[in-house]
Amino acid sequence: MEVRSENNIQLRCNKIPSQLIPRTRLQVWFLRVCSSILLWTCLIQLLAFSELWHPRLLAGLANRMPWNTSPSLRLQHSLHSPPPLPPPRNYISNGFLKVSCNGGLNQMRAAICDMVTVARLLNLTLVVPELDKTSFWADPSAFEDIFDVRHFIDSLRDEVRIIRRLPKKFTRKYGFQAFRMSPVSWSNEKYYLEQILPLFSKYKVVHFNRTDARLANNGIQPDLQKLRCRVNFQGLKFTPQIETLGYKLVQILQEKGPFVALHLRYEMDMLAFSGCTHGCTLEEAEELKRLRYAYPWWREKEIVSEERRQQGLCPLTPEEATLLLQALGFDKETQIYIASGEIYGSERRLAPLRAAFPHIVKKEMILDPAELQQFQNHSSQMAALDFMVSIASNTFIPTYDGNMAKVVEGHRRYLGFKKGILPDRKKLVKLLDLHQNGTLPWNDLVLAVRQVHEKRMGQPFRRRVIPDKPKEEDYFYANPQECLCEGTKCEDLLGPSNSSTLQ
Repeated sequence: MEVRSENNIQLRCNKIPSQLIPRTRLQVWFLRVCSSILLWTCLIQLLAFSELWHPRLLAGLANRMPWNTSPSLRLQHSLHSPPPLPPPRNYISNGFLKVSCNGGLNQMRAAICDMVTVARLLNLTLVVPELDKTSFWADPSAFEDIFDVRHFIDSLRDEVRIIRRLPKKFTRKYGFQAFRMSPVSWSNEKYYLEQILPLFSKYKVVHFNRTDARLANNGIQPDLQKLRCRVNFQGLKFTPQIETLGYKLVQILQEKGPFVALHLRYEMDMLAFSGCTHGCTLEEAEELKRLRYAYPWWREKEIVSEERRQQGLCPLTPEEATLLLQALGFDKETQIYIASGEIYGSERRLAPLRAAFPHIVKKEMILDPAELQQFQNHSSQMAALDFMVSIASNTFIPTYDGNMAKVVEGHRRYLGFKKGILPDRKKLVKLLDLHQNGTLPWNDLVLAVRQVHEKRMGQPFRRRVIPDKPKEEDYFYANPQECLCEGTKCEDLLGPSNSSTLQ
């Protein structure tokens, strides 16, 4: 039986057409070649993907890493795989929210955080925000020119659905007109749920044409406050081009030792807007006044400069900033980075500061002109570089409590209450005037200045709440206390004794 079985098998094999044998071999070789090509393609794609994520990882580490980490260590960390994306949130969208941010970089940054939070509260689909191109700075930059738009969309997808542009049926080309409005400033959740949400049932698309300070500082539920922080500290990352150059600036400064970032807000737009002309010539004061009248949205026109200065509403002049730094104990060896645009009065006004502190630098002095060329005439992109250096500095000192000063202050608190000195301008100008007229000796000035600023160096404290006066209370982004600690640690850190609520 075994012999017969073997013979049967042999007969069947003999019946296989000979032309099928080479075809089978051809198929094997074909599969091998295809497999090799596929493997090489995957390898090349992985290498390309690694290069693509390199700068993004570098930026992401900065959100919670100490900023004095050596560049080589940051590069080592950047070789790891990117963090996995959060799962997308599954919800039925109530409509599309389109927003046009107004103001400078940091005013728009805070507004973007607020608009993401509003979209989350109302279950909306958010269109990537439009940035201001018509302000004093006339910066043509779009969102994707400053921020990593893909990271913005992906990193927040478990909270809000964000799209780059509206579907075609909701565009003007197809005859659709979105409902445009400006929400009421400093509004709480109740306002958005009761007044704004019903609009989406009627119009489907609502366009907020102003976004500055449209969400209240206080009285917002903790999870929404933490979302504002998440957008600010994790969702909004600068583009790889900005971050690469920003890290280079920080590295160069750190190699020379500790440094102070002085946000010298003595620029033409600020002086014209505030009406502050202390130390200016008559011609300069007149030029600033003409500029103020040229912009209709700068509503306050007739301003008495000295009255405003005595009220603490003017930015410190370069000369006043020099005396402040000296009184605080900074010496000639201190490395100072000027985080600002062009100083009004240029080198003439900076001369006293340079004489007292020879190691003064700006980004234009550190970087090659070719490196900055891509950012020229883009004030927000230039401000992003100053923002990165200010966050990384050993000490941050703003001469005016504008949007950048507040947002940087809050970011440094988030990174571990890094040292920053917030000048009390109202008390300071009185002290400086007494010293200038000879009635307050230098040693007494030093003692008084240090006492005034003893508790203004970035220490933890509770946000000041002023009922019915939201413009006068502490700004959420300067002190996002809900995001700085967890559970009972908040009481240990802030404590009842640090409360600054005013009635």
